Amino acid sequence: MRRLALIALLVLAACKEELAEAPDPVDLTPDALSYFCQMNVAEHGGPKGQVHLKGYPAPLFFAQVRDMVAYLKSPERDADITAIYVSDMGVAPSWRQPGISNWIAADDATFVVGADVAGGMGAREVVPFADPADAQVFAETYGGTAMRLPDIPDAEVLGPVDLDLTLETPV
Repeated sequence: MRRLALIALLVLAACKEELAEAPDPVDLTPDALSYFCQMNVAEHGGPKGQVHLKGYPAPLFFAQVRDMVAYLKSPERDADITAIYVSDMGVAPSWRQPGISNWIAADDATFVVGADVAGGMGAREVVPFADPADAQVFAETYGGTAMRLPDIPDAEVLGPVDLDLTLETPV
């Protein structure tokens, strides 16, 4: 019985240690570069994303949440993911100024997918919200469907980008 209790304590300690590794979000600075294009993230409107990798001192920033979700679905990563954060567009000052510190855990966010809105790099954006009600209002205004991160279809983020689409830029 003691041996079983000791094993249970070791497993519990390992789980707590794993949970403690998740870093806090990092404020967006004017020096942050987008992972894929190496362009300045702050110069582009719309929601942003950041992915923290085990063993890396700084997160990977994304100028568009769509690009971040594409990265998450890609099998070619160098390290394990320890945390994922996205802009909460429900409290963002505006589409053009999505905020520097209004990060929410991506696993807790509700995303509007398929809306007729352009993200920071011009492609159709996946728009995150902390409050599902805010996501629903956005979807009613701009189209799209509210869903959780694991439910975002691959085709929404991995397919080709049609920059000839007429997409709106929310105010």
